[in-house]
Amino acid sequence: MVRVATYFAMSFGAFLFWQSMDKLHVWIALHQDEKKERLEREVEIKRVREELLAQAKQKDSLA
Repeated sequence: MVRVATYFAMSFGAFLFWQSMDKLHVWIALHQDEKKERLEREVEIKRVREELLAQAKQKDSLA
């Protein structure tokens, strides 16, 4: 009976371990996606800012 209980406890422990690792993996992947999206937005903002500054310089040089 002790062997059966030990086997069950070890199987259940392994199941909980793999479930927690799966959730951790999903959380890390989502976090990396959010970080990538944030960096892409920052690059886009910098590009638009540079374009606007270039346009403003052209208008100043023409005026």
